[in-house]
Amino acid sequence: MPTKKEKQTFEERLGALEEMVNRMEAGGMTLADTLKAYESGVKLSESLKKDLTAAQERLTILRGGEPEEGPEEA
Repeated sequence: MPTKKEKQTFEERLGALEEMVNRMEAGGMTLADTLKAYESGVKLSESLKKDLTAAQERLTILRGGEPEEGPEEA
């Protein structure tokens, strides 16, 4: 497992988020632990979303700068 100085991979962070959600859904955590897990989960989720957005932008550039056809976002 990477140290705090080393950035975890997308897959490692996604796995950590999934484990956190599973622990919270299983119950048995104190309110304080649940709040800490939720806060960590939000941070992980934001980090994952940032990486996905960067990957999407990179794919757009690799396709010649033309966005993929699909439903328009509001």
